[in-house]
Amino acid sequence: MKSIGFRLLVAALAVTLGAALAKSQTADTQAGPPPATHNHAFGPYGHMIAFYSKMLNITDDQKAQMKSVLQKEHATMKPLMQQEHQLDQQLKSYVEGTYDQAKVQALVSQQAQTLVQLKVEESRIHNELYQLLTPDQQAKLKEFEANRKARWQQHTQGAPSAAPEEQ
Repeated sequence: MKSIGFRLLVAALAVTLGAALAKSQTADTQAGPPPATHNHAFGPYGHMIAFYSKMLNITDDQKAQMKSVLQKEHATMKPLMQQEHQLDQQLKSYVEGTYDQAKVQALVSQQAQTLVQLKVEESRIHNELYQLLTPDQQAKLKEFEANRKARWQQHTQGAPSAAPEEQ
């Protein structure tokens, strides 16, 4: 059985990779200079690699290896992300136009299959990136994720309940 920490790591890496790929996808269609947060030294994945660099003190060799993995996998992820986006746009047309439950259900089913493919690929990519880290860096990342989870749990437990109390 996999540890909760590892699952959290995979989830965090999935979010980070998703953001990196989404940013790179929109960067292809936008004209003009890149946003101020774009790290030119590492291309469209600069923010992800910069995060690892700052938090985990990754080496230049690790940075290069991570960039290589992300660039290699971009070709796999981009079509899946485009397909998911197109399906989402088609679904939005049923919000604004005539509603057809059968067509919406078919689109949602297609979208679910695409999301499964995306998550499988993201997990594989995150595993590749995780394997590039040293044991100390892996431990530090696990600690970061555990702290993040604890803060989130504290935040959600401290939220007021929506139901009024009975007397």
